[in-house]
Amino acid sequence: MMNGRDAMMTEQDFRDLMAEVCAPVTVVTTTEDGSPHGATVSAFASLSLRPPMVSVALDRGSGLLARILATGRFGVNVLGAQQAPLALRFARRPADRFTGIRWEYDHGLPRLPDAPGWLACELTSTVGGGDHLLLLGTVVRARTATAAPLVYGHRTFGTHSAFTSVA
Repeated sequence: MMNGRDAMMTEQDFRDLMAEVCAPVTVVTTTEDGSPHGATVSAFASLSLRPPMVSVALDRGSGLLARILATGRFGVNVLGAQQAPLALRFARRPADRFTGIRWEYDHGLPRLPDAPGWLACELTSTVGGGDHLLLLGTVVRARTATAAPLVYGHRTFGTHSAFTSVA
């Protein structure tokens, strides 16, 4: 006998559950024809130490995904706790997200120098996953500074409170 808790999971049920899982906030970037491109991404994770690899998931319809597939390279800017406005800027769809902000090229990829973490990656392979494509990247450059991380959970930006009390 089925009760309400045994009913089929809906897309909204899944969204609600995943909203409770804290995720790191990054701005993934690439360049095409000399122009910088980027988007806020929270589906980012460490994958391998030998060789150093990360994974990033992008919607199959993403313009950024198409550019990364064309160039075979991407950057990951790992944002700090005070950078929620930057995350929101790159989550929206203005014509040029880079206008009026500080950025530079690092290993030929757009880098946000105020972000505490930076990875330059070569696209190693892709794996299909529903409406997203998982990009596996080999890290060719990494820079980091100690800072409280920006995380996304419960549909809001925040940080890891225990880290901020020690830092």
